[in-house]
Amino acid sequence: MNETRPTRHLSSASPSRLTLPVEGMSCASCVGRVERALRALPDVTEASVNLATGEASLRFAGEADAAAAVRAIEEAGYDVPPQRLTLSVEGISCASCVGRVERALRALPGVGEATVNLATGRAHVTASPALAPADLVAAVEEAGYDARLEGDTPPQARRDERAARADAETDGLKHRALLALALAAPLFIVEMGGHLVPGLHHAVAGAIGMETSWRIQAVLATLVLFGPGLRFYRIGLPLLIKGAPDMNSLVAIGTLAAYSYSLVATFAPALLPAEAVHVYYEAASTIVALVLIGRWMEARARGRTGQAIRALAKLQPAEAERIGADGGSQRVPISALRPGDLVAIRPGERVPADGRVEEGASFVDEAMLTGEPAPVRKEPGAALTGGTVNGAGALTLRVEKVGGDTVLSGILRMVEEAQGGKLPIQALVDRVTLWFVPAVIAAALATFALWLALGPTPALPHALSAAVAVLIIACPCAMGLATPTSILVGTGRAARQGILFRRGEALQALGDARIVAFDKTGTLTLGRPTLERIQAAPDFDADEALRLAASAEARSEHPIAHALLDAAKARGLALAPVTGAEALPGFGLRAEVEGRRVEIGARRFMERLGLDPAPFDAKAQAWAESGATPLFLALDGQLAALLAVSDPIREDAADAVAALKREGLRTALVSGDDRRTAEAVARKLGIDETVAEVLPEGKVEAIRRLQREHGPVLFVGDGINDAPALAAAEIGMAVGSGTDVAIEAADIVLVAPSPGNVPRALRLSRSVLGNIRQNLGWAFGYNVLLIPVAAGALYPAFGLLLSPVWAAAAMGLSSTLVLLNGLRSGRGV
Repeated sequence: MNETRPTRHLSSASPSRLTLPVEGMSCASCVGRVERALRALPDVTEASVNLATGEASLRFAGEADAAAAVRAIEEAGYDVPPQRLTLSVEGISCASCVGRVERALRALPGVGEATVNLATGRAHVTASPALAPADLVAAVEEAGYDARLEGDTPPQARRDERAARADAETDGLKHRALLALALAAPLFIVEMGGHLVPGLHHAVAGAIGMETSWRIQAVLATLVLFGPGLRFYRIGLPLLIKGAPDMNSLVAIGTLAAYSYSLVATFAPALLPAEAVHVYYEAASTIVALVLIGRWMEARARGRTGQAIRALAKLQPAEAERIGADGGSQRVPISALRPGDLVAIRPGERVPADGRVEEGASFVDEAMLTGEPAPVRKEPGAALTGGTVNGAGALTLRVEKVGGDTVLSGILRMVEEAQGGKLPIQALVDRVTLWFVPAVIAAALATFALWLALGPTPALPHALSAAVAVLIIACPCAMGLATPTSILVGTGRAARQGILFRRGEALQALGDARIVAFDKTGTLTLGRPTLERIQAAPDFDADEALRLAASAEARSEHPIAHALLDAAKARGLALAPVTGAEALPGFGLRAEVEGRRVEIGARRFMERLGLDPAPFDAKAQAWAESGATPLFLALDGQLAALLAVSDPIREDAADAVAALKREGLRTALVSGDDRRTAEAVARKLGIDETVAEVLPEGKVEAIRRLQREHGPVLFVGDGINDAPALAAAEIGMAVGSGTDVAIEAADIVLVAPSPGNVPRALRLSRSVLGNIRQNLGWAFGYNVLLIPVAAGALYPAFGLLLSPVWAAAAMGLSSTLVLLNGLRSGRGV
């Protein structure tokens, strides 16, 4: 694959999803307009546009229709950058072949550029995203050659392309802003300086005359408005004609009004009353320059919002040292790695892919992924995660997962999906911006009419100045940036600490939680239980009972199974073959070992079998009250032994519970474990409520009861049994060491299984929400307060009238402040 010409990222996990880059958006009203245009498409069930990332995400009921989506975006007045595709072409042998393939590709509608390299046999095509890659392949085949689309662009290449697009946008805005500023500066100095220093005004009039001065100003203003400022008119005026004005329309109306009035005053002054002959070239030009500078500053700040996610994306090295079958090694791109490959990892190098240690021992720093500061010892058989840093030892890695299947890729995918989501609080912004720009235009017209009717002489210049100031100062850019900027920065910081929000909405829902319910095993405990004691019934041997129990559990992945297997191994017991093993969730396990029926599980399992566990009750109670889990073993329908399995509590579990209480939340333990064991763990940790001995459906009912009694529930779990409860709670949080089923059912994933990350995630959520409220408060408050000032509300009492130039400066400052504040989102958590 040619890494320098990546394929544009068009779709995500399934054919019914589509992601398109959108250019030209500058404010919340732009976002709303694109979303409405996309939602109006047939089969579109969901459409979300993120101003900060410049992308539109769609979900279709059927197959994704990229062509219709691109048309809708372009008809709304915005651009979709072309995709760049690479085809491998076979059969080309001369320059004539090259020309034939290039003509075939260029003949397709939507293809902007097509070049074929004879030496490499590759065709590089720049085309509209509406054009299906299969159409390109078909065109080459119709020309008489074989072609195939080279593999999907790696996620990192897509991120690099997106960053490059953002950098290009920032550079373009910078050049336009500086050019506009250079052209507008003489106008500002001559006109505004003349008001402050009357001598300057007289000097200009005496040197070249005011008529000549105005004509020179007209030339400079024309260069500003229709040079760097042309985009405002190219986008804003068509949208105004369609009855769907945006911020570009406000700038276009305001500057054209000032510019046109000035042209009349310069070249046809007889059309105006003598006292109204004034020019506003400096206002129109400086407004364009200041708005462009504001957008340049916004683009620079937006570029900083994705720093955390880009830092994570760069954790994966570009190359790896692959060991061949002959024992020799070779540096290869990580894209060349395949499952089963052996890779040498030298001291200090990053792990290139997911896998397990084949040889060697070392300590590996996993802090960049898990947030845990202490390096973890890795020995043969230990799991390694791509992106982590090897310590002083040399390791050999057996590759298991590469590319999009790695943990790092999954983390990045989760974070990007969360960053593209919308919080419920954003609905307020969307509703306001739906009518905001038309309302501003109406307010500007009303301001113009009132000044014209009631203003002092000359009324026309005052009316024009006030109306233009209202149009310019009312920019809704700050409103549109308030929420996505905070989400981008907050979720990026969370990812660096091993807290992954799978949905952006989870940020707000987490802040609303009133009670935190924990699973026990693997969540509050290490999930690595050990067999402490075994008590055999009369006529049964303890070692034989353990051998049969461990044999029955040999194929189970449950932590208790590992405890029994480890204990049997430690005692030197030989396991027997097992047949017909059956796991009974919430009860235990049944199997046949050496012709004997083995049943092991909780007390309720024995009662379900019709056995009386009373002979072991006293011992079971004592063990449970010490925090161990009592397990009953039945052989051939007879109660044979009682086993005590203990799972150590995680070191930071008590501190996490205490931190949650300080945040004002109640806590609960919801477990399928023995009641006395669960209550003992709850007492040690200071948990408020305990629900024990419940099956998976019982956990769901417990969650619903907690919801009725306390409000929104955050449930933290890690097992398959926890998946229904994770889905039932308002917020489900899965620890990363848990099962894939639990993680898929959760809204938030903790990469490191540390309970301390639960209060940390809560604090981060509240920090992000607080940051969003600050941004929205500033954005709304700014417009509510300054629009009346721009309209002249202070003029009757104080004689103050806001110049359109200062209105433009204030508008740019507002958006920049919102972005800079957004960069603080989640800081210090």
